[in-house]
Amino acid sequence: MEHRPNIVLIVADNLGWGELGCYGGGALRGAPTPHIDRLAAEGLLLQNFNVESDCVPTRSALMSGRHPIRTGCLQSVPPGLPQGLARDEITLAQQLSGQGYATAHYGKWHLGDVPGRYPSDRGFDEWYGIPRTTDESQFTSSIGFDPSVADLPYIMQGQAGQPSENVKLYDLDTRRHIDEELVDRSVGFMRQHAEAQRPFFLYLPLVHLHFPTLPHPEFAGRTGAGDFADSMVEMDHRVGQIVQAVDDLDLRDSTVFIFCSDNGPEFRKPYRGTAGPWTGTYHTAMEGSLRVPFIIRWPGHVQAGRVSNDIVHVTDLYSTLCRIGGAEIPQDRPIDGVDQTDFFTGASAASQREGFLFYIKNDLRAVKWRDWKLHFYWEPEVNEGKGKLESPYLFNLKQDPKEESDILIYNTWVLGPILKMVQAFNASCAAHPNTPPGKPDPA
Repeated sequence: MEHRPNIVLIVADNLGWGELGCYGGGALRGAPTPHIDRLAAEGLLLQNFNVESDCVPTRSALMSGRHPIRTGCLQSVPPGLPQGLARDEITLAQQLSGQGYATAHYGKWHLGDVPGRYPSDRGFDEWYGIPRTTDESQFTSSIGFDPSVADLPYIMQGQAGQPSENVKLYDLDTRRHIDEELVDRSVGFMRQHAEAQRPFFLYLPLVHLHFPTLPHPEFAGRTGAGDFADSMVEMDHRVGQIVQAVDDLDLRDSTVFIFCSDNGPEFRKPYRGTAGPWTGTYHTAMEGSLRVPFIIRWPGHVQAGRVSNDIVHVTDLYSTLCRIGGAEIPQDRPIDGVDQTDFFTGASAASQREGFLFYIKNDLRAVKWRDWKLHFYWEPEVNEGKGKLESPYLFNLKQDPKEESDILIYNTWVLGPILKMVQAFNASCAAHPNTPPGKPDPA
């Protein structure tokens, strides 16, 4: 068997398309991002990498290769309620572990917070981080918080075959320090397996830039442009630390290095982010929600300095990384991800995907196909929607990137290919029934 490359997958939290220097932000946002910009120059930058509507759906799509409507991972729910990926989903970590990879998860999981659903139960050898999300770091300092009725939030850890355990309270202080801890553990993990010459899969879902967007004390005040910009600079530094470690361990040429975001920017002030030329934030079906940064570096395989506007979807990472890691795609269920290995490496000139369906919770909000986007609902700002449209809106995203001028009446031919995609997906869901949200695992 040929030597399998290491895989490093860093996922930022709520990082909009317009924040990084290599996407037109950076210094313009008061926060230069030289490390991530350099990574982009050394690999392929996608301008049309698409995700699901928010944290849980995207992470589930990444780990399962399936749209969340299929897996029941529709939204974030409070602690103690059933959530996340059911045990019968086959995770990316299980796939790679089965090919001999050492696997670790450091960061935000958000795909199950009960025994049997923690990362170390789902294909990761070890994990450290938060089972749910960062809003919870505000709990203990909020007015009227009552620990007798609300679960205290903890940073946790676990190892495969053993119960996961609480490490320390996740509050505003530990929130400032957590990304530093995640990076330290990641570097130790990579060093350990580099020395053992064992291929590894490092999944590092950072906590930045999720609100409350609070920088590490060493970065507080660094930019003079506020907590958000300070946190951006810290995030760039953390990514740089991982890149440096890979290079120092002489793993540069043997490592597939991916950096991306889980969804579009935050919509709440003072942490509201930007999607650059696109309209909207996460929790909407606007391009600012769908499109997020994506960079892949794989020296000798992925051409440096390449930029593409071809459509790629987060589910594609599952199929692509399975192939790179030597794992067979499951055949007993629909997998929505498309293998993009040939596109990334230049063996194929174009993406293997023409479009995708975009759900928010149970509603099919929009469909993208080629340069077109069809909206069935209209909600450009969160909680300010018109509801379902009697006559859908159609936009050409190259002519109208901000989705301002509905041109369906002049282009009704586009309904044909788009509605055929919808019909095929519905038939697939009928043949393989979707998992309802909150479905318990078998005893």
